[in-house]
Amino acid sequence: MPPLETWGRFPDRLRRHLLERLRDRAITVEDLDRLRRWVQSEPSVPTGPWYKDFGSFKLCGEGPLPKTFLRPGQAVRGRRL
Repeated sequence: MPPLETWGRFPDRLRRHLLERLRDRAITVEDLDRLRRWVQSEPSVPTGPWYKDFGSFKLCGEGPLPKTFLRPGQAVRGRRL
């Protein structure tokens, strides 16, 4: 399983999308801190679709790149991490 890619290596369009979703989903500083701690653990992710449920939001991705943030009630696809 590949490691999660780092922010600096995300395509510009993906970074803009993720920042928009952060605002749209009203993700808090506390949420971001939980996300930061998880990213710092250098998690491995599947090559296909996946998601990580943080309780107040979900991070969805495919392979080494996160793709979007979802609210708790929104449907996800892929492997749960």
